[in-house]
Amino acid sequence: MHLHTLITDGWDDYALLDSGAGRKLERMGGFTIDRPEPQAMWQPRHPHLWDKADAAFVTGSDEDDNAHGHWDNRRVPPNGWETSCDGIRFRGWLTNFRHVGYFPEQVAHWQWLQQRTKPGMKILNLFAYSGVHSLVAAKAGASVTHVDASKKAIQWAKDNQALNNQEWPIRWIVDDALKFVQREARRGNLYDGILLDPPKFGRGPDNETWDLFTDLPQLLQACAAILNPDSNAFLLLTSYAIRASAVAFGQTVGAALPGAAVECGELFVREQDNGRLLPTSMYARAVLTRAVK
Repeated sequence: MHLHTLITDGWDDYALLDSGAGRKLERMGGFTIDRPEPQAMWQPRHPHLWDKADAAFVTGSDEDDNAHGHWDNRRVPPNGWETSCDGIRFRGWLTNFRHVGYFPEQVAHWQWLQQRTKPGMKILNLFAYSGVHSLVAAKAGASVTHVDASKKAIQWAKDNQALNNQEWPIRWIVDDALKFVQREARRGNLYDGILLDPPKFGRGPDNETWDLFTDLPQLLQACAAILNPDSNAFLLLTSYAIRASAVAFGQTVGAALPGAAVECGELFVREQDNGRLLPTSMYARAVLTRAVK
């Protein structure tokens, strides 16, 4: 297993302007957004920029990713903003959970997915949220199955596809991730790639419960059963659980996929002017080198 550092430097529609004191200041589209980031334990380098933010998320917690709060929204329109990256168009908006509908640091994954995906591949995207990964894979020629427990998230993803004016082959499924994968195994359906971005805690459409630390191993074992052993199939896992370890995720993926080439590490965003790195999440990804047994 190899530990890696994946760094996003920003793009035309995104930049990390500053970070510190448990927050980050980002340029997203034409707006400047101030929101919590508990791993930014240092002090900001550009204090004068923060007062100019178009919106700032206010919360009483600096640790829980799902902490409720509210936006002090000064100039961002209710329907958010349209943005694009590498030819994929999608929308950002101010959610109730400090998020903005996409995760800029995942550009490294979008690019990796684009490189690995070949026309005709079947890709499964679990906990698929607003669907940028699904759009990247579909644009590269894959047939995509997009699964999320939230009907609202599914609609966000459909709206993002509509922004691209493309009828890409994406199947939209509202379901519990584990139940769906287990049914696919019983049906004998195989995939050339599986993407997972699970929350720490969550609920399925029928009130199923999800706990990352107890349920992830079972889900990975189920995913192993539906990866195509006759192709260089891959699995990509991302996690925003602060108390977890990239090595732990890498070893858990490796245990589910014996013989696969596994790498793991952290995703970072680099500040625009000074190069300081802000850690955001952990990942593990695996590529089959032989049949999974």
